[in-house]
Amino acid sequence: MEKTLLQALRDGEMPEAVQEAARREGIGPEELKELLLKGEAVILGHRTGRGPMVVGKGVKTKVNANIGASTLCSSLDQEMEKLDAALRAKADAIMDLSLADNIVEIRKAILERSPVPVGTVPVYEAATLARIRRGAVVNLDEQEFLDVIERQMEEGVDFVTVHCGVVKKLVDRLEEDSRLEGIVSRGGAITAAYIKNTGRENPLYEHYDRLLDMAEKYDCVLSLGDGMRPGAIKDASDIFEVGEQEVLGELQKRAFQRGVMTMIEGPGHVPLHLVAESVKRIKKLTNNAPLYLLGPLVTDIAPGYDHITSAIGAAHAGMAGADFICYVTPSEHLGLPTAQDVFDGVIAARIAAHAADISKGLPGAAEWDHRLSKARKELDWDTQIALSIDPEKARKVRAERSGEGACTMCGEYCVFLVLKEKQDPK
Repeated sequence: MEKTLLQALRDGEMPEAVQEAARREGIGPEELKELLLKGEAVILGHRTGRGPMVVGKGVKTKVNANIGASTLCSSLDQEMEKLDAALRAKADAIMDLSLADNIVEIRKAILERSPVPVGTVPVYEAATLARIRRGAVVNLDEQEFLDVIERQMEEGVDFVTVHCGVVKKLVDRLEEDSRLEGIVSRGGAITAAYIKNTGRENPLYEHYDRLLDMAEKYDCVLSLGDGMRPGAIKDASDIFEVGEQEVLGELQKRAFQRGVMTMIEGPGHVPLHLVAESVKRIKKLTNNAPLYLLGPLVTDIAPGYDHITSAIGAAHAGMAGADFICYVTPSEHLGLPTAQDVFDGVIAARIAAHAADISKGLPGAAEWDHRLSKARKELDWDTQIALSIDPEKARKVRAERSGEGACTMCGEYCVFLVLKEKQDPK
């Protein structure tokens, strides 16, 4: 069996993927090598040609976009539109969260079309097979589930979310302790239902060594999922969230020892004053592995605007050390997102990620802002628009509101014109 990228680095080799990833990130290959050897960074897409893309310490905060059809609506064509919207908004990675009967067709189309790394949640396909073959999503078959994971890795998926930390002792305790929203992760809920219905342990936890065998064989990054993440700010940092993170820390160690790269997924709904504390706790419990966060959403009251709620939390989380932001769309909690929702969600998350990169002091991050501000001062509209995070929208708003003349916000009272007149009297 070929070495994994991590195993090759441990043997003193310097794979081309590491060198190329370092060039893309603007850091030295040796610096990136050290981060990888510490488990503080991973590389996605290095074996499939969709990368290499680095997630972790010392590099740009990345943004992921979730797409995927449900059993109620959407189609292959619509998912391709969402993929294109995510790419147009410059998402760094894509995850297929499809639950429809044609889940395999959709995944293969995304894998073929996406130029950026692609992730999946294999329990969704396992649950789909359980629904079709045995009548209910919770009727998982252990062997079938593991086979699904290996098949997806063989197809060329770059990373997989696996809810290995939803263990029986935590699920059993959920019956005794109050939690406002219980389990809100789909994968976590399916796994917990399997545990409750069968009385058996989570197959991904029980057979974790086999999962590592597969990940090692295909050099696929494991994203250790947060099946117990809080779905309400009241549930943030409770015994279930922290208990799962403790389990994930042990599983990350085992994967790292095998030469398998891992990320840790995190919450969820977290009030603003607990975001930094939550990030630092997760990093400590999980050996400073790259942290992949959904949001976090800092309030529960904003259906229709949760891309904003999420961006607020993501900026704070990134500043505290989060490495990978999973976007949230405006339709979160309400319905399946449209292509426009996907675009808006990616832009919001990218703004948050960039704000975090400035706060981290990453080389070149603030330079983007400085160049745009210089163009703004010089009333150089073309450059200002070209440098904006969404040039198409900036150009459209200017054309509709101001035309080719002065900005209609201030008109002749434009601060730059007023100051220019003061300095250069006629």
